[in-house]
Amino acid sequence: MHGFRLNGQRVLEVDLQGGSVRAATGSMIAYTGEVGFRNAGLGGGDGLRAALKRRATGESIALMQCSGTGTVWFAKDAMDVVVVELAGDTLKVESEQLLAISDGLRTDVAFAGLRGASSGQGLFTTAVTGTGAVALLSAGGPLIALEVSPQFPLVVDPDAFVASSGRLDQTFVTDVSWRNLVGESSGEAFSLRFDGTGVVYVQPEER
Repeated sequence: MHGFRLNGQRVLEVDLQGGSVRAATGSMIAYTGEVGFRNAGLGGGDGLRAALKRRATGESIALMQCSGTGTVWFAKDAMDVVVVELAGDTLKVESEQLLAISDGLRTDVAFAGLRGASSGQGLFTTAVTGTGAVALLSAGGPLIALEVSPQFPLVVDPDAFVASSGRLDQTFVTDVSWRNLVGESSGEAFSLRFDGTGVVYVQPEER
């Protein structure tokens, strides 16, 4: 059991029964019991290969390992928290939106494609794979889960994108028309398009 639960909308509460959880460095706000904390390393706790990939791609992730017996509370920048359950599948997530992952899940670097200088995002993203729970962060309010089907592809603002799961193909489309309407037409304008079957998570505030 991963023992993840929400305490309100902005705090994650995790029960540890001799196991461990990885969480964003500095996100612990309180704990009880016998719990130890250590840096999970450059690879996010997934070994030397993961560390080398992250160094080569620039997709950094700062996680700490929390182990022992007790209860730990996590939060970050007063952002909303949502828990996503994985059952042997993969969640692709922006590394800065990752609050915690349960023991047994693996992280890796996944190619995300060209996003353009205007988005401020890189070529790679973090992939979380396995069976367990992932706690995601959302700025500006609760995370929004949008279904994608073959009949209804989805286009989202890259600065609002948080994560995606399922059998999805991600492409990048140039779309300046909507940015012109809101006064954000400077520089290149890219949107993310998702085709296939799955779920895309977006936050109600742009990065």
